[in-house]
Amino acid sequence: MITTFRTLFAGANARAEDRLRDVYAIELIDQKIRETAAQVHAAKSTLASLIQRKRSEQKLLDMLRTRIASMMDRARGAMDDGQEQLAQEAAQAIAEMENEVTIRQGTIDRLDTQVTRLQSSVEAGHRGPHGRRRLRGRNQGHRRRRACPPKTLIAPQTRQIIPLTDR
Repeated sequence: MITTFRTLFAGANARAEDRLRDVYAIELIDQKIRETAAQVHAAKSTLASLIQRKRSEQKLLDMLRTRIASMMDRARGAMDDGQEQLAQEAAQAIAEMENEVTIRQGTIDRLDTQVTRLQSSVEAGHRGPHGRRRLRGRNQGHRRRRACPPKTLIAPQTRQIIPLTDR
């Protein structure tokens, strides 16, 4: 008996959900389009941010490598002039900068991986065959629903005719 009531309740819920979806189909399609557009916008913003960060890290890395080359020239000059203390200090500074180069290069490599992954994701969602088809389908459904809104709906399970009122 309880299972019968549970089944009846589940059926009534399913019918009510179907009616709700049918009545508010345009609003649901609008919301899905807004959500998809917001997700694409957020992904593009994140991608732009990652690309900008990668560029700034690359600039810092290039400046650091230039400083290392300059310090190496000065260290060689100090050694040629017999200034061992100055050459040792330069070698210590160069070693610290080399460590920083390693850290920055690792950061750039990670950013590059993230940029590549996000670019392919954005392209697949925006320009790819499935993403384009999904957005096109949502837009077509929206236009179709707006062009000829039905006066009545037929509930799929009960074949009951449900009149729609103007919203």
